[in-house]
Amino acid sequence: MTVRKVGVAGCGLMGSGIAQVAAASGLTVVVREVESRFLESGFGRIDASLAKFVEKGRLSAGEKDAIRGRLSATTEMAALADCDLVVEAIVEDLETKKAFFRELGSLASARTIFASNTSSFPIGEMANSSGRPDRFVGLHFFNPVPLMKLVEVVRAEKTSEETLATARAFAESLGKAPVLARDTPGFLVNRLLVPYLLEAIRMLERGDATREDLDLAMKFGCGHPMGPIELLDYVGLDTTLSIVEGWHRRFPEEKLFEPPALLREMVGKKLLGRKTGRGFYEWEGDRKK
Repeated sequence: MTVRKVGVAGCGLMGSGIAQVAAASGLTVVVREVESRFLESGFGRIDASLAKFVEKGRLSAGEKDAIRGRLSATTEMAALADCDLVVEAIVEDLETKKAFFRELGSLASARTIFASNTSSFPIGEMANSSGRPDRFVGLHFFNPVPLMKLVEVVRAEKTSEETLATARAFAESLGKAPVLARDTPGFLVNRLLVPYLLEAIRMLERGDATREDLDLAMKFGCGHPMGPIELLDYVGLDTTLSIVEGWHRRFPEEKLFEPPALLREMVGKKLLGRKTGRGFYEWEGDRKK
């Protein structure tokens, strides 16, 4: 199946990025949000991103206008009904996502493929809620979407071969590098990354090393652009805790998924990292002090 029209549900950081790269690839894109103010904010983010590409000479002014012309905004679910593919990028709450797909499943064309951009929730649970589990797949993009090439294409138990092939071809059409993953906790990247981050916190708890030395060790020893403690602050300690709490509830026997006490303590004190100006480090906007 060839994807020509894409629906994107959610116009936050991820949704706006997905919409931008789809439109930049020549696809017609409709973006749906629950309120107009979220659309205004998201489209403002798209305009700023496209302007940077023009400034750097990666787009002409005419190309920027053409991309913008392929994007439309709506607050109506029905506007997604005739899309070939709908990518969900709404709030990271499983019950909210399942409710969204239940509603969309009753409206969308029988040919429409559903995809979720979730980084941590089971694709199969959302697929069953949609009423079309064979036409459901995970499409996990990475932030910032216009710059990051990776997309995890996640196959649930009932995902059909056609759906999987269409999703992979769609990701490739955006200039992305798709990797195939099973519907397991964290898929590929987060399944490796999150336990690594948790172990860094445990090392800090035990006094094995300072935050600075842990970060320097991984930057200069493994070539990582950012050490684990700084990365935790950048992502958000509350985001990390939310992910591992969900994994730990579903897989209590997995000791790697058990949230460290220090992580719970930091989140309890609202020391969430970059977003609050203080976590393991102090921050000024996106820059660590």
